[in-house]
Formats: sequence, structure tokens, C-alpha cells
Amino acid sequence: MLDKMRNIGIMAHIDAGKTTTTERILFYSGKIHKIGEIDDGAATMDFMQQEQERGITIASAAITTEWKGYQINIIDTPGHVDFTAEVERSLRVLDGAVAVICAVGWVQPQTETVWKQADKFKVPRICFVNKMDRIGADFFGAINDVHAKFGCETVALEIPCGAGSDFDGVIDLLNMKEIHWDAETEGEKFTVSDISDTYKDLANEWHEKLIDTVASNDDELGELYLEGTEITKEQLVSAIRKATISRTLVPCFCGSSRHNQGIQPLMDAIISYLPSPDEIPPAEGLHVKKHDETEEIAVKCDPNAKIPVGLVFKIQYDQNAGILCFVRMYAGKITTGTQIYNVSKKKRERVNRILRVNANHMEQTDSVSAGDIAVFVGLKLAQTGDSLGSEGMPILLERVKFPEPVISIAIEPETMSDRQKLLDTLAILSREDPTFTYRDDEETGQLVISGMGELHLDVLVTRIRDDFKVQCRVGAPQVTYRESVTSSADYTETYSRVIAGKENAAGITLHAEPLETGSGNSYLCTVRDAAIPEEIYDAIKQSITNSFASGIKFGYPCTDTAITVTAIKYDELTATPFAFEAAAAEAFDKVCNLASPEMLEPVMAVDIESPAEFVGDAMSQITQRGGIINSMEEKMGGNVVHAQAPMAKMFGFSTNLRSVTQGRASFGMTFSHFQKKTN
Repeated sequence: MLDKMRNIGIMAHIDAGKTTTTERILFYSGKIHKIGEIDDGAATMDFMQQEQERGITIASAAITTEWKGYQINIIDTPGHVDFTAEVERSLRVLDGAVAVICAVGWVQPQTETVWKQADKFKVPRICFVNKMDRIGADFFGAINDVHAKFGCETVALEIPCGAGSDFDGVIDLLNMKEIHWDAETEGEKFTVSDISDTYKDLANEWHEKLIDTVASNDDELGELYLEGTEITKEQLVSAIRKATISRTLVPCFCGSSRHNQGIQPLMDAIISYLPSPDEIPPAEGLHVKKHDETEEIAVKCDPNAKIPVGLVFKIQYDQNAGILCFVRMYAGKITTGTQIYNVSKKKRERVNRILRVNANHMEQTDSVSAGDIAVFVGLKLAQTGDSLGSEGMPILLERVKFPEPVISIAIEPETMSDRQKLLDTLAILSREDPTFTYRDDEETGQLVISGMGELHLDVLVTRIRDDFKVQCRVGAPQVTYRESVTSSADYTETYSRVIAGKENAAGITLHAEPLETGSGNSYLCTVRDAAIPEEIYDAIKQSITNSFASGIKFGYPCTDTAITVTAIKYDELTATPFAFEAAAAEAFDKVCNLASPEMLEPVMAVDIESPAEFVGDAMSQITQRGGIINSMEEKMGGNVVHAQAPMAKMFGFSTNLRSVTQGRASFGMTFSHFQKKTN
């Protein structure tokens, strides 16, 4: 019954009302019996203690609900830039999304970030213009801003009755009816009536625009429209659905989630216009053959496929159940108690239990099939991005690429007896969050943790103290630098040692070269010899991968560096994996030092929203820190400045910006790229 299933995400800028909208969807679909408010710290989806205290979403929560016979799997994603990895991995497994746009702020900086992420994963979406009850709300301005910013064709399927304090309902342009919600039943009951004289002309105008826009996107309807034949509602719905799934149209709706208005039509739109799992193009996968050779393959969404294919898109630690692996199934079926093959790790794992997720409440189920999302308990090795399947036909789905951590702090336990407990906690957190890393600093002996921003690390440290009960001290934030090579070089390393009376020998030639900025690292082995065992290839790859992490000259991790194995000297009498591991590490060090290494620093993309009278002061704060102003745009109530600045000089920026703008400007900061460090 794939046609009765929807996998959707709610995405938007921080504070646009994603979680509030999700709460209403759960309430009206009967999943919860009382609406929880974020402002009161009682939202169902924000179940982490910190989410309730801070009033923001940190971890994307998955929940399953039903509406009019359809199963809807909803993933509520964070809006704050520091938790961009949560958005990225959620969008990877979604079939459709609801973009929540603020009726006052229109398209805000983080909306642009998540919209681009959705474009990257080709996710069809619909827009919900929220907060129509706020002063300054402008539905038409908001949808025009979406069209201008993203170049997409928007089509209003509803228009508001009034705005701000006068907002009291919506006009359904397909049925040409007014809808008003009953405040006493918290919006559960609503009345549908004919359009009043006040809005008749406006409704007719936008109804014509609707037909015109849809007809111009559909050849069949276009012909009928030009012939002057009347187009039926059913034909319009069918054409809108087709255009939404092919991402040529973005249907727009409006309402006020906080005041329980406009949610039921949005739920109808989710099932009417967003695709079912079998209506989107097949997932792209790689069939892994011998010697890690791969062949591209399309994974069709088929519950009856003999070979199961699933993707672990999120890891979460639960104090009672242990590690929970959120899995999206792309093909076949996996049942409780069966053994599956972790293609990414090349290991077998057992699925002890399969759970259906309801935010922080779980229901056990026997199996999960293609198109569905569930939680697996019992996978000991799985990490975010791992592919699950069959050993007979291993299929590797495209891994999600996460941005590099850019900020670090030193952390130490209050007592030495807590050190192991702290290390175990950090291991759990780094499995949960791919943008969080930790390492032992060899020079200082300190534990160093790295993340996407000050808020990101603050949240993680609070979790270490409150959730895992490990008392620790933290140092001042430090920038995480990188190293990269700037030229090409080749080097041959020969290793020979007698250990325990046995000779261990290996020979290897490496080629190093720089990659484009933002490419990450690349490893390639061009040597293919049937006489060389697979474990030798694995040892070389493991050694090079570890060397990327430990750096070249300054001890910082490498980026944008390509290493190619061009020759291997192998003798079956003396060759051992250990010898090749040692030879590869030494060769990496030498070849990278020959290739002119340099230190790189992280540069951040900074978006500042400021009232017009303070824009000059806000811009000078950026330029004083060595930043560059890229562009500026005017919006209702102020200006948005787009700039770039080195991360090292952005500490304390928030306080200074508030000071010079009397607290009226706000900013968002995301990692842009690494560049050569300036003094």
C-alpha cells in the first residue's frame, strides 16, 4: 500500500513555526490528545530536556500518524544553522517536504539553506505561510519572495481572509469556499461557507491566476484553457500533483499554527500533492563487487524485492534501549531477529527489535518494508550513512556528506575516575552526530571536542552533564584549522623490519595532489593484482584514512587532498598487513611534505538582518573582523547583509552586534569553505 504512505519533513528558518505546525498535525490526526506548546516547554516533538528549555528543535524527531486512511511519517527538523546535519540527513530520506515560511519575515537566511539542501536531494515541496495573525503579515509578499529567491513557480491554492489581527480564516481557491476555525474546540471544528462579498473579487482574481498558472505548466490543460473549455477541479488537482512531484510548481497555503488555523487543509495537501515512495525516481546505489569495484544501479522502491536495501540516516542513544538506528527502507523487507549485512562496514549485524517511532514513544513491530521508516535496535557497528542489505548483492547507497567541524574546545572530567565514562559518552555522541568529533591532543594531552558552532558545542556539553551525568570542565572555544597540499608529488617508501624472528616487508608508491576547495579528501588505488590479498588493500586504505585525520605538518586534519596508490611491491613470503600499514603511513607523511602543505582556516557565510538605520554599523562590525560584504538586499522592516568572515575573528560578534544595533539586529552563520590562513 505504498500509494497510502507519505514520508515528509517540516523544514524552515528558526522560529518560523515548524514544531508548532507538527504539533497541530498530530492533534488533528488523533495522535495526541492535548496540544503541547513550545513556549510552555510541552511540545511532543521537542522531547529532549534542552529543546524544552531553549524552545528550539535540536534533534529531528520522527513520528508516524494517520490522516484519512494515509500513513504519514513526519520528520521535524531543526531550523538553527548549528544543527544543519540534522536537516541534511533527514532530507536525504524524505519523499516530500513542507516549507514553513514566516508571513512577516518571508524567506529568511536559514530558509535559503534548507531550500538549497532540498534542491540537492530533489525533494518536492509545498509552502505553508505561517503566522498570518501577526502584525505585518503579508501572504502575497511571502510567496512572491519564494518565487524571487528560488526561481520556482508558486501557485496559491488558498488566500487569507484578512491579515494580522484581522486574520480570521482562508479562502479555498479550488472549491471557492471560505473556511473559518472554531477557537473553542482549538481549531478541531471549522465551518465552510460561500465567499463573502468582501473577498469575492480578490478570490475570483486569484482563482483565475491559479488556473492560468496550472494550465501553463500542463500541456493538456493548456489546450483546454486556450479553447475556453471549463477545467474541472479534479483535472486541476491531478495537474498540480504532477507538477509538484516533478518540482515545476510549489503549491502555497496559509494559516496560523499558534491559533489553530489552516492545518487541516495543509494535511489534505500533503496527501493530495506530495509523492508516495514509489512516485519518486529510484534511489541511486552502487553494486559493490570484488576489490571494491562498483557498478551504478537504480534501487526501485519495491516491498517484494528479494534483496533488502536500507539506509541508516540517524543514530540516537536511548538510556533504556541503547543505540537506536533510524532506517529508511528503499527495497525489500527486513523482519525482527534476522541477520543483515552492513555494506559500509562489510560486517553482519542482527536486528533484535524493530520499532515504530512516535517522537519519544516507541511501538514494537514485526517488520519494515520498502518506503517505510523505522528504528532498529541491536546494530552494534552502524553509523549515520551506512547502507544495510544482503551479502550476496551488496548495494551501497550514496553517503550523506556532512560539513567539517569548525570550532573546538578542550574538555576534561572533574575527576580522573570519570575519564573513561567521558570517553564512552563522547563515542556515543559522535555516533549520533556526524558533525561532532573528538580527539586526544598529543602535545597537550587534552581531550578536544569539535562542532559546527558555539551553540552546537554548548548543547553537547550540557547533554554530557545532564543526560550522561558526567561532570566536566571546558576551555575557551578554539578554531579548528585544516591542512592541504598545494602541488603534486610522488614518493616511494620501502619498509623492512624483523619482528619476533620474522621479516616484515612492504613497498608502496604514492602520488599526492590538491583538489578543488570543498572537495574533501580522496583515496584511490590504481593497482589491481589478483596475487595481492584483499587484507593488504584494506590495510593500506585504513592507514591512509587515519593519516588524513592526523595531518601533515601542523597536526590538523587534511582536506582537499587526493592520494593515489600507483605501485605496490609485494612478496608473499615477507608481506604482512602491518608492514603495508606502516609503509603507507610513512609514505603519506613524506609525499605530502613534498607537495608544499599549507594551513587553512574556516571561513563562515554570515547573514545579518538589521533595521535600515543600523545597517552601516552592522557592516562595519564585519569589515573590522577581516570580513567581506558580498551583497545586501532590502526587505520589509529592514535589510539583509550577506558577508563572509574568518571564523577565528567571529568570537564575541553576537554581543558587539547587539550593542551597536540596540539589540535589533540578528545574524546566522554557516560554514562556507576553508582558505589559506591569513595572519
